Amino acid sequence: MDYKKILPKYRKDRTRLIEILKEIQSAEGFISDKAIQAVAENLGLSRAEVEGVISFYHFLSDRPLGKYVVHLNNSITAEMAGREKVAQALEQETGCRFGETSADGLVTLLETSCIGMNDQEPAALINGVVFTCLAPEKVKRLVSAMKAGQAVQDMVEETGDGANSHELVRAMVRNNIRQTGPVVFGDYSAGQALTRALSLTPEAVIDEVKKANLLGRGGAGFPTGLKWEFCRKEKGEQHFVICNADEGEPGTFKDRVILTERPQMVFEGMAIAGYAVGAKLGFLYLRHEYTYLRRYLELVLQKMREQGWLGQNIAGRGFDFDIEIKMGAGAYICGEESALIESAEGKRGEPRDRPPFPVQKGYLNLPSTVNNVETLATATQILVRGSGWFRSMGTPVSAGTKVLSVSGDCDRPGIYEVEYGLTIKELLDLAGAKDTLAVQVGGPSGNCISEAGFGRRICFSDLATGGSIIIFNKSRDLLAVVRNFLEFFIEESCGWCLPCRAGNVLLKKKFEKIASGRGTAQDLKEIEAWGKIIKSMSRCGLGQTSPNPVLTTLANFRELYKSLVNKEADFIPEFDLNRAVAEACEITGRKFQEENDHA
Repeated sequence: MDYKKILPKYRKDRTRLIEILKEIQSAEGFISDKAIQAVAENLGLSRAEVEGVISFYHFLSDRPLGKYVVHLNNSITAEMAGREKVAQALEQETGCRFGETSADGLVTLLETSCIGMNDQEPAALINGVVFTCLAPEKVKRLVSAMKAGQAVQDMVEETGDGANSHELVRAMVRNNIRQTGPVVFGDYSAGQALTRALSLTPEAVIDEVKKANLLGRGGAGFPTGLKWEFCRKEKGEQHFVICNADEGEPGTFKDRVILTERPQMVFEGMAIAGYAVGAKLGFLYLRHEYTYLRRYLELVLQKMREQGWLGQNIAGRGFDFDIEIKMGAGAYICGEESALIESAEGKRGEPRDRPPFPVQKGYLNLPSTVNNVETLATATQILVRGSGWFRSMGTPVSAGTKVLSVSGDCDRPGIYEVEYGLTIKELLDLAGAKDTLAVQVGGPSGNCISEAGFGRRICFSDLATGGSIIIFNKSRDLLAVVRNFLEFFIEESCGWCLPCRAGNVLLKKKFEKIASGRGTAQDLKEIEAWGKIIKSMSRCGLGQTSPNPVLTTLANFRELYKSLVNKEADFIPEFDLNRAVAEACEITGRKFQEENDHA
């Protein structure tokens, strides 16, 4: 199939540009100049608009790729689990380096950010198929299979638990559900919540969610009922419900498991939200890395239509609502709700100025509520069991439970549904962590906690988190962790605003100066000041949290930084001339002393 056969079925729908480009790339191996021109003409866009979308997303390419495209995850948990040896094995077996395609055109090796498999690292995507727990020996078998022309799906040696083994999934991914709770992984009977919701007025549904004090589970913690109320009150030809399933925060994988084992609960929550805000259509925005789940989720949606829980006249109550799946293409920034909406419209995922907020002008500039996967699943249970039941759990400010993704240095990495108010120490005991140096709460954008803070509690009034918990024991180099996180933010910045685009690069350079032992006390003051400037001046949440790896480790592990500082100098220049000359001499094969004498 070529692009000329692909375009007609999308009926010149500009909002489906990303889907069109992904299908062309899947069919032809990349997106050619001719395809770009044809797509632009078909959708009434300029070439620049189409090229801009291709260049923005990690998994789109306008250059030829190999028959097998390997995206090896470079998250910190992958590094801790032996990623370097896996990368070396891939280069050795394929005969090419990362960023290149093998001479025979068979394999392309690429790096990618966290793919949501932190509990089973190192992990990679090969033509979109997930491979977990990689090791050099497994790499040899995979590359041999590629050289033999084997289909990627047939390289999956065994499937994981639960729906991971479903014939439409067949993934080697494991759920690793270590502790269930009464909400997200509690008893659930399909349709009960929606039936109750439809027996109430939309306003009463919103009131029940408000009384439950359900705060957004994506990390920001905005009251869900209030968001629905704002959306409902806005005038518009249509209203939309959007489920944010773009969990790109390194260390987070709980939405992956919820969508695998509780998809109908999430979709039912979307229908309840649709009834509450007056929407007839909802979108599940699914991150590209979870493409392997799409066919299964489409089946779940179809079964819900057949059972009368989606579509026309739901439960005979005159309520119409349906759900479509929109795919991401690899961009961390699309976890921010306005960037997600831009992406869902087929554009670059660049955040919008706010106000107006999505509840006012969201998808197609119409009122839209954007809620997290876990939030919508939780809303379903609240409608069945009531706000009082929900508020009986957790803390006065943070009601209910939280699903946590735990990875790193512990015996039992995986999913934990816990009541809000759990201390870090209690969580470490649950996960079997020993000799712990630090805990990263909330991923790179969150807070790095030292042992002095292990008594702190996971809740919105203390340690708020979207769910990522990464554990580091005392054998780990904390500076390597910070470096990995800073590189992640530099890579994932959309580049729109200067404080984030340039500030994070400068911040990393200053960090490297300190880490190399060439920093001074003044550099410590400057790196702290620069971090605060980036946080306060950036346009969206990415830049507003990107300095946190430096700022929180500086606050909680200050002695580590102070031990690196040169105490004998008041000023050391950023540029080391002798070091630069020595590197040049090494490259040219000349002796450093001779070069110095010549100078």
